[in-house]
Amino acid sequence: MRTFLILFILITSCNPKSTPSFKVDYKGALKNMMHKGDLSAKISLSEINEINYLYALGAVEELKGEVLVINSNVFVSSVSTLDTIKSMFIDTTFNKNASLLVYASVEEWISINIPNTIITYEDFEVFVEEIALKKGINTDKPFPFMIEGIAKSFDWHIIDWPEDDTEHSHEKHIHSGLYGTLENQEAEMLGFYSNKHHAIFTHHTTNMHIHVKSEKVIGHIDDMTFGIDMMLKIPK
Repeated sequence: MRTFLILFILITSCNPKSTPSFKVDYKGALKNMMHKGDLSAKISLSEINEINYLYALGAVEELKGEVLVINSNVFVSSVSTLDTIKSMFIDTTFNKNASLLVYASVEEWISINIPNTIITYEDFEVFVEEIALKKGINTDKPFPFMIEGIAKSFDWHIIDWPEDDTEHSHEKHIHSGLYGTLENQEAEMLGFYSNKHHAIFTHHTTNMHIHVKSEKVIGHIDDMTFGIDMMLKIPK
């Protein structure tokens, strides 16, 4: 009996931990915005401002801006209009509410070089899943990731939904506020991957939701062409 117990302890102690070092939470759902017009607040950012190593992305209530949190530093981008001229405004406080928010606490990350053969958004979606599987992440559950480096180009937008519009579409969301394409920009991006949350916090055509922080813009990524020697980070 004693030999059996010793053998059991040795076997179980050698097995890698299956419990992830992070847990993804979310509030709100894209399908309720798109089909029911529910743009109301689902969480106040002040509810999560004491979470250490916080990473989050989402949309401001009433779809009046984008939310990005990187290592507990918050950036809420919105559209300011003066004499019909639109510009980006950044709020770095936790005072806003969100109609959609995905978040996790990640203390440590693993860095992986993105091969230069990864060029498109679709290429990267396959790559990030493959890397996550190799590193022992359960890809049937959502997980966060980061991208760093100089992107060849990326399409972005900051939503500014008009109060009187009740007909929602992804294209209308993109064109409601500020949007554009930037090239050869140093960028830091946060994303969440899930193959189980279409129309919740990813659109139905993709398993990813990504926001970007660069010198010129903080907003939502719609498409991307990868540059040379970019870096992927996944939770350790």
